[in-house]
Amino acid sequence: MDLWQLPIMSGVVPQGVYALAAVCAVVVVVRRWRRRALLWALVGALIGAVVGITAYVVSNATDAFGDALPDVVLPWAVGALAASGFALGGMVGARVWRRVVSLVAVVVFLVAATVGINAAFGLNPTLGTLFGLADEPAVDLPTDVTSTSSAPVTPLYKTWTPPADMPTVGTRGSEKIPGTTSGFDARPAGIYLPPAALVKDAPALPLVIMMMGHPGNPDPTTISDVLDQFAARHNGLAPIVIVADQLGASGADTACADSKAYGNAKTYVTVDVVAWAKKNLHIIDDPAYWTIAGYSNGGGCAIAFGAEDPGLWKNILDVSGEPFPGSEQPANITQQIYGGSSAKFEASKPVNIMKAAPAGTYAGMTAVFTAGALDPEYSASADTVAAAAKAAGMAVTRYEVAGQGHTGGIVELSLAEGFSVLYPVLGLSAG
Repeated sequence: MDLWQLPIMSGVVPQGVYALAAVCAVVVVVRRWRRRALLWALVGALIGAVVGITAYVVSNATDAFGDALPDVVLPWAVGALAASGFALGGMVGARVWRRVVSLVAVVVFLVAATVGINAAFGLNPTLGTLFGLADEPAVDLPTDVTSTSSAPVTPLYKTWTPPADMPTVGTRGSEKIPGTTSGFDARPAGIYLPPAALVKDAPALPLVIMMMGHPGNPDPTTISDVLDQFAARHNGLAPIVIVADQLGASGADTACADSKAYGNAKTYVTVDVVAWAKKNLHIIDDPAYWTIAGYSNGGGCAIAFGAEDPGLWKNILDVSGEPFPGSEQPANITQQIYGGSSAKFEASKPVNIMKAAPAGTYAGMTAVFTAGALDPEYSASADTVAAAAKAAGMAVTRYEVAGQGHTGGIVELSLAEGFSVLYPVLGLSAG
């Protein structure tokens, strides 16, 4: 296995890191302590704990990461830095081998905290994605692509019979989708092809274009895992997925808009990615079978795109989405993207777009909005936007995910609920 593809959210790697951290802690603590060394170790632990608490508080106060850090970050940060401070302080007067062990322990403590925090966020399933690297290999695309020009007369689940040699799971990978029209510098997109797409004479399938959070990577792991489970229950049928990069190589919050400051992110997703999908993927070329989806930052972009162009997207899946693109830093977005015009920024918000649309604009559209029950800010946003979508004429499902906040298992559980609603709409299962 490629080193960058090592899973780090569960399994052998995190278990091994936690076990090694425990061993290092025992080795650092269990010794014959001299009073001076113990004093330095305790002072170091105190300083480390204070640094951890301060960093957490300052990060939340300044919105350094866009959203407030989840509570689980605090014990990991304080524990790792306090343990590191203890190990460094205990080096005073210690033998050479103990100093070496202490330095190694510091590295292990910090790595363990990184792995633990990442697991709590649930966004970087592999070592490669943690460091923002495209760890997925290039996907083998079908060579005989022919998109259908209209929806099938009979739902696909009624006409499809899987061949005996169909794989039991789909395949995922990455693909560089050029910004031909937009000029946008995007990272490689994640691609998922379900089992039904991997056989000879494969049927044209629905399309999902998804966007992840900020910060985040266009990683297809979670959505492909969820859809593999659906495919297993529905004769290999699932949508083809593109996890597109709306942030760009710089990782900036583009607000999913076209701008001189951050590039033409909107045109990239809605024009370049769509055109590439039509050319390279065996999809049903009908917006009724297309879904625009997203998580957090990407969720705000999904509802914005759906509200702006209901002729392109007939289905929306908004997972813990921002109420509007740019909500993390409205002052900066207003200045950098809308030239300081608050009116233009207000007009870009999905709620206002839907409110201003003529009656009947959103007829035939399906929208699913989810949020964690332990995520009050985004739950309130989901309530507001879902209500606006329903008032505008969309068929709306609002789902509260029990026991979840803004990170962790929220994406997987939300996607599972979302596709339970969308499968019949997309002709992949009975209603």
